[in-house]
Amino acid sequence: MSVSTIVPWVIGNWKMNPATADVQKWAQQFNQCLQLAPIAQQQCNIAVAPTYLSLISLKENFTGYNRTVHVVAQDVSRFPGTGAYTGDISAQLLQDAHVSYVLVGHSERRELLGDDTQILCAKIKHALDAGLTVVYCVGESLAQRENGEAEAVVLQQVKDIVPVVSADQWEDRIIIAYEPIWAIGTGKTASADDAQAMHAKIREGLKQITAASDRVAILYGGSVKPENAADFAACPDINGALVGGASLSATSFYKIAASFAGKK
Repeated sequence: MSVSTIVPWVIGNWKMNPATADVQKWAQQFNQCLQLAPIAQQQCNIAVAPTYLSLISLKENFTGYNRTVHVVAQDVSRFPGTGAYTGDISAQLLQDAHVSYVLVGHSERRELLGDDTQILCAKIKHALDAGLTVVYCVGESLAQRENGEAEAVVLQQVKDIVPVVSADQWEDRIIIAYEPIWAIGTGKTASADDAQAMHAKIREGLKQITAASDRVAILYGGSVKPENAADFAACPDINGALVGGASLSATSFYKIAASFAGKK
């Protein structure tokens, strides 16, 4: 399998949004978009990461669609199973609720909530042990990019998780999302050429780690919009998008998914 044959992923990260009534409205609008102009499963994988409050209800909404749309947990506990961990939700509880995907390592968790390498590796290990697929986020700050450290920082973040990912899990259970921190929620974006260059470096780095390097999906995140999605979709090493603010609009999110579906 070559990089070009990876079925792209478009994942909406809703972060701490929106209200419950708006979730239901979004689900109806997105279903209408898919009804009017279907996106085939083999063209693009589609997923949404809502708050924990909406994981189950949104999953139930998606069962009425004309194609599979996955739900993704925005985070997972570093502790396994069940126990006295107020506020946490373990990988096993997510699996029990038939939630099979989870974000780990988003820069907001790293910077604002103290997720260091040890914590991230614990989360990933428990998620993989429970049978979940991990969407692992990496990215550099503006200062790191301006200092010429971007590639080294991002590749180190990829290497950080090697101890907890087995050889067979790289192909089917790890998705990497490259999100330059300076482009998240700022309105700034890396150019398609800059994003492709970093994705190619990540791909090169993966070749030192796994024989499945050409089969690992690498997504771009950072102010992806309908207006620029096609440019990113045209890049050979960009296999989809992790979409923030634009995913809160059902029509905008649909247009982004359609752009990546058109790549196939």
